[in-house]
Amino acid sequence: MIVDLGYYLSAIIALTNLLIGAYFFVAPYAAAEGLGVTVVRGQWDPYPLVKAIRDIGAGTFIAVLILNRSGQLLGFFLLVSTFIPLTDALIVLKHGGASATAFGVYGTTTGIILITSGLLLLG
Repeated sequence: MIVDLGYYLSAIIALTNLLIGAYFFVAPYAAAEGLGVTVVRGQWDPYPLVKAIRDIGAGTFIAVLILNRSGQLLGFFLLVSTFIPLTDALIVLKHGGASATAFGVYGTTTGIILITSGLLLLG
């Protein structure tokens, strides 16, 4: 039961990663600004595309682990991947973004991923 909840939350995390990645491909500057980083055209052009590819890759890998019912591996991957939202928060803070975005969006994301990882590893 607890592990099943971990799988459901993992599916939400995977879908969210895929949607955010797609948003960064479709509207890169709006997506970056919406998540706390102002990207000046011509200076940081690769940033949104790198973030898009990273998020799509992570979401796809999570989906593969879910489909293979690799609960332990999925739990460990999520645990290790918490560095992604933590470093995103640092990027937001370093480049003048709002603390509320850094801690609210990325801190909450880190917490959700840690809880999900715990459900899978300890369940």
